[in-house]
Amino acid sequence: MAFTKIICYLFLLTLSYNLVSAQDRTSLLKGKIKNDSTDEYMSSVHVLNLNSVEGVISDSEGNFEIAVKAKDTLYFSYLGFKPLKVPVSNDMIKLGIPIFRLTQLSFALEEVIVRPYSLTGFLDIDIKKVPLNPAGRFTIPGLPQSGYEAGNRNKSSISKAIGSLFNPADFLYNLFGKNPKQMRKLKKMREDDEIKNLLATKFDREVLVQLIGVKRVNLEEILRNCNYSNAFIGEANDLQILEAISGCYEEFKILQL
Repeated sequence: MAFTKIICYLFLLTLSYNLVSAQDRTSLLKGKIKNDSTDEYMSSVHVLNLNSVEGVISDSEGNFEIAVKAKDTLYFSYLGFKPLKVPVSNDMIKLGIPIFRLTQLSFALEEVIVRPYSLTGFLDIDIKKVPLNPAGRFTIPGLPQSGYEAGNRNKSSISKAIGSLFNPADFLYNLFGKNPKQMRKLKKMREDDEIKNLLATKFDREVLVQLIGVKRVNLEEILRNCNYSNAFIGEANDLQILEAISGCYEEFKILQL
């Protein structure tokens, strides 16, 4: 009887080890992406592994390959289609070439009334009617966007931002000081060309929210604590937001030395 118990114990131990090992093993997942309405294969769909922070795009036949582990989460993004988030299972990896379907978004366009500025033709008068964007901006060679905001870098503004980092209730401190894992994700995002290309075309913060694992309102709070203007927060693309947060974090690390 004792021998039987030992055999059962060894069997359960081996089974548990194999299950844990299978979950930690990296595999290459091959899949296809289709338009759920037309049943046609979709090209140029961005596929992101939210856990490893790696991205690929589908080819002309809707095929993609991406490194995954069991329990990772894949995020599919394509303009005009509802984002799709799918957990990776062992069965998905073993069975191979799963088909993922994206659903097209329907937009109800409302009437838009454009009210141009009433200009008189006199520069001294008209210039006062046009709102000015106080945010200083600069361009980065190689990026197609109009520019980045430099932020307010004077000593008092940096002290104000960093001062808030030491407040235990402040979200920025919690993210930078107590969540280094999120900042490692930011670094990996900046090193992945596919993710950077995707973020350069996005303005809704949805991909950033999924990759970093924070709410949009918290992203905006981070930027305000780093002295970025509301104009920049509202107009910048997701890649510019990523660079702004990363730049603020670099200042935080330097001032902590």
